[in-house]
Amino acid sequence: MHESYEALLADPDIDAVYVPLPAALHAEWTIAALQAGKHVLCEKPFTSNADAAQMVADETAASDRVVMEAYHSHFHPLYGRLRDIIASAEIGTVRSARAVFCIPIPPGGDIRWNPELGGGGLLDVGYYPVRALTELFGIAPEVADARAWRRGDIDRRIEASLHWNGGVTGQIVSSIWSRSLISMGLTMLGDGGTMRVSFPYHPQMGTRITVKGAQGRRSERTERRSTYSYQLESFRDAVRGTVAVETTPAAAVHQMRTLDEIYTAAGMSPRNH
Repeated sequence: MHESYEALLADPDIDAVYVPLPAALHAEWTIAALQAGKHVLCEKPFTSNADAAQMVADETAASDRVVMEAYHSHFHPLYGRLRDIIASAEIGTVRSARAVFCIPIPPGGDIRWNPELGGGGLLDVGYYPVRALTELFGIAPEVADARAWRRGDIDRRIEASLHWNGGVTGQIVSSIWSRSLISMGLTMLGDGGTMRVSFPYHPQMGTRITVKGAQGRRSERTERRSTYSYQLESFRDAVRGTVAVETTPAAAVHQMRTLDEIYTAAGMSPRNH
């Protein structure tokens, strides 16, 4: 056991660290770990805003250490399968998509209700629907508009419309406290059909992909192996140098920039810690 984070980072027997702290502390301690010569697996959101993410990306570029964002959903075979179905044109050309993630976290002492710690629904559950759509359609969408339902400085619910150069329009909905107590799903509408995905962010819960197209209706299940197992193996192999880092600091900068733009479009300031 170590009495402080500083003592832990000074331990020569530790090669890598996981940063699971509140979002406002991610940049500080990821950079500190890098400067101490450690590899870093940093919990999503990578930081609390795009400027902080860029600082970490710059520090990483000057280092020979691995820094990987712990966006666990990325590592599950589900997203490769979704890309394959989209590419197959089974539902035609995708025109629009809607990603939703709502859970109840009552106002109180939870860190997600503390703006000083990078709180707010968008940086927590909202991260998933935004990232799901950018993983499928591109990392740099235009934020067309957004609306936030607030409690003080915290967005308890947020909705946003995104546009991609390829012609896809996306809608994201997230909340930590609203009438939509529990809702999780991903829907894509093509000019030849639809695709619906249950549990798109945690496939180990039993995701079902349902496709309705010219050939009729069908469904398939995905593997229930944990996203976290895939993620940890990818981090291990990246540290060993046998695979490339996938959820890179550069990708995280794009993601954080989109989240900042959603906050701005909704009339809020991006998290500044």
